Amino acid sequence: MNNTNMDKFSQVGNQEIGAIEDLYKAYLEDPENVDASWKSFFKGFEFARQSWADAETPEDCKHLDKEFKILNLIHNYRQRGHLFTRTNPVRTRRTYSPTLDIENFGLNEADLDIVFQAGNEIGIGPASLRDIVAHLETTYCESIGVEYLFMRKPEVVKWLRERMEGTKNQQEFTDENRKHIFYHLKLAVGFENFIHKKFVGQKRFSLEGTETLIPAMDAIIERGAELGIEEFVIGMSHRGRLNVLANIVEKPYKNIFKEFYGTEFEEGIALGDVKYHLGYENEVTTDHGHKVKLNLLPNPSHLEAVAPLVEGVARAKLDHEYGKDFKKLAPIVIHGDAAIAGQGVVYETVQMSQLKGYKTGGTIHMVLNNQVGFTTNYLDARSSTYSTDVAKVTRSPVFHVNGDDVEALIFTIKLAMEFRQQFESDIFIDILSYRKYGHNEGDEPRFTQPTLYKAIASHPNPRDLYAEKLIQKSIMTKEEIKKEIDDFNQSLEVKFEESQHIQKLRIERFLLNEYKNYRLPEPTEADHDTDTGYDIDQLKAVAEKMNTLPDDKSFFRKIIKLLNDRKKAASNNRLDWAMGELLAYAALLLEGHPVRMGGQDSERGTFAHRHAALVMEATDQKYFPLKHIGENQAPFHVYNSPLNEYAAMGFEYGYALACPKGLTIWEAQFGDFSNVAQVIIDQYISSAGEKWGMMNGLVLMLPHGYEGQGPEHSSGRIERMLSQAAGNNMQVMLPTTPASLFHMLRRHVKWDFRIPMIIFTPKSLLRHPKVISSFEDLANGKFQPLIPDDTVKPGKASKLVFTSGKIYYELMERRDELQKKDVAIIRIEQLYPFPVETVRNIIYENKNAKSKLWVQDEPENMGAWPYIARKYPGLNLELISRPESASPAGGLMEQHKRRLERILEAVFK
Repeated sequence: MNNTNMDKFSQVGNQEIGAIEDLYKAYLEDPENVDASWKSFFKGFEFARQSWADAETPEDCKHLDKEFKILNLIHNYRQRGHLFTRTNPVRTRRTYSPTLDIENFGLNEADLDIVFQAGNEIGIGPASLRDIVAHLETTYCESIGVEYLFMRKPEVVKWLRERMEGTKNQQEFTDENRKHIFYHLKLAVGFENFIHKKFVGQKRFSLEGTETLIPAMDAIIERGAELGIEEFVIGMSHRGRLNVLANIVEKPYKNIFKEFYGTEFEEGIALGDVKYHLGYENEVTTDHGHKVKLNLLPNPSHLEAVAPLVEGVARAKLDHEYGKDFKKLAPIVIHGDAAIAGQGVVYETVQMSQLKGYKTGGTIHMVLNNQVGFTTNYLDARSSTYSTDVAKVTRSPVFHVNGDDVEALIFTIKLAMEFRQQFESDIFIDILSYRKYGHNEGDEPRFTQPTLYKAIASHPNPRDLYAEKLIQKSIMTKEEIKKEIDDFNQSLEVKFEESQHIQKLRIERFLLNEYKNYRLPEPTEADHDTDTGYDIDQLKAVAEKMNTLPDDKSFFRKIIKLLNDRKKAASNNRLDWAMGELLAYAALLLEGHPVRMGGQDSERGTFAHRHAALVMEATDQKYFPLKHIGENQAPFHVYNSPLNEYAAMGFEYGYALACPKGLTIWEAQFGDFSNVAQVIIDQYISSAGEKWGMMNGLVLMLPHGYEGQGPEHSSGRIERMLSQAAGNNMQVMLPTTPASLFHMLRRHVKWDFRIPMIIFTPKSLLRHPKVISSFEDLANGKFQPLIPDDTVKPGKASKLVFTSGKIYYELMERRDELQKKDVAIIRIEQLYPFPVETVRNIIYENKNAKSKLWVQDEPENMGAWPYIARKYPGLNLELISRPESASPAGGLMEQHKRRLERILEAVFK
């Protein structure tokens, strides 16, 4: 701008330009250092600057100054318009300032009918300020509010902006489209009304207030199928689940009705679960003839626990069924507003969404925003403006939609599906609605929310609101609408009659096709004879291959030495823990079983024993030896997970669920840390079989061992796992040799049923000189739940010492020192199912033994003893352990040594 025109511009009196000028200068110096939301703005700003440079009169400058102010107004609508929407159907919105009134931008009524070039910025060409404002109001401040300018990729911002401003965030529906929408609203509202009248006072966690979810779900399936989606994996809590089961996943109405008054389950389900926790899968046909698989996962009352499972199931299917083509399968997670804002597992799951080992191509998050938690007002439930602000962690776009405006919601949901397919990224849709009754149908919400529920009491449901719209548009008559509603009610009566002929409740098996070759185990079954050996020559060849580095790659010299040491040890027939573990994976891979492991340090191993991934020198590239052991091997993946347990364990549980043929492992950094994921252990790992008839072969590796490292680095909490063990629901293992681990892992995969396995892996034993196995042990042996003491002849023991884990080696060392050759030390490698008959046989063979001990490193009230004492008092074992304690272990090494010494002295006194 020349000096003359700068003087003219100054005469206009525009004082606020300075701050923007400074930002613009910063943009010119380093465009990447300015938020993407300003980049489009500055394009218009550059146009205005050029116009100012050409201006000849103060009037020209004044007009161009207003062009700039309108560009600022446009930017504010894009950035802050969501704060001034009409999205809340039952409450008055909170007020925010400054508003988007034109006076706040240096404009006034006299400017409304002046034509400005700034209209080009929103795609309507030169337009009056009145038309520009109207366009912006319709786009950003009606039934849809959107947050997207915080996104950093200009192409993504541009894509969204053009689709929203080009349509004014609206879709023109045909009469047939609208009848179709009404059809789904009729199903949603009619289903809830029928249950409410037929099963008075029973809990169902109804969808009433957010029934537009059903036509929205229909729309996302229809649009997704058009865009190539062949399968959806869906997770949601109990709110509205029955409606989704019935009207989207197409679970038969009669089955749902029977669950309200049934008294007995079919064989194979011990306890079952309430109806609004159950899962279902089905294949549905869209209106255009596409076949789409729908999987709605079971979910407990821990509202967001299912979210990471959805991602794990989706990833497993993408890996093994869809060739990693993210455009063929999409996850959908349906949240509550209080839960998405309050539950940390949501943040954990969202943080995983773009990580290499966990991404699923973008999740569509839908929030049923009731504006109240159990009884808590949203103002008391979060500090953030919106419940969906977690989306900003990954800079995912967020749409806030009036739950009464079904057409706006359908437009948004289709846009969300298109966005997901285009950018393989998460997107959030916040459906502002309400909850007609309390938290459940027996609550009195006016105890805590009197003003809100006064408004809700007189508020018509979405079906009736939409019916009125169709009547006004002469698309349907009152009589037609009444007939459709009455006919549907009558059809539900017929389904209710049919439900009365169902003899026993049936919980459908989840992922039926994936588990067609597997069965649930019998409650008392103990199969210990599975063939788990492997050809010895192949084992030797694999050991050589996976410890030989490629010549064309450079590695850290300590890695080279480590692998050379492993090769030397293998040539001497000495396999340590790492070699036993890696050979177990290798043998499974060569037999066609995929292996996946995830944990915070699983590539190297927390204790630097595994080294399944080798980082090349002076790069961040990795080499995975187990990916290069055979031409036709199954896939091997090991990932360092984010620093969380809840979502990471849930993800791997979901992955294992959808990949029963493979070995899927979640490894804790230290065993204790699994307690952060206790919800997954309690609600899925230990109980899913009994509740939902669901099989899962997830392996948890929990490092466990008392080495004087303090309370948080000692105990994996064996007692907790055993307290939840019943009916053959899982395995609890404490292996002490590489061969034991080798056969344990192989047996687990080779069984024809799937139950989780908890392995308490060692720490100090990883490099213990006596924790060694041979190739023969791996090739010819099998898993032994109990390892007898072959050094003492049967019947010759004066003392029987039953034990488990690391302390076995300390007991052996002390026995050798004292030359107590008549003390038999028997290892229990499988704590559950406990090998009680084998223990009884040993006791019977040595009936003249003077004492029978259970010896453990853990305190008296921890470890295996509480379970053994409760379950098998007839064994008459005497306990020797650390004293009862509230904390797992002490914090001083000397204290640890003293307590260990007392245990050893008590055993050999």
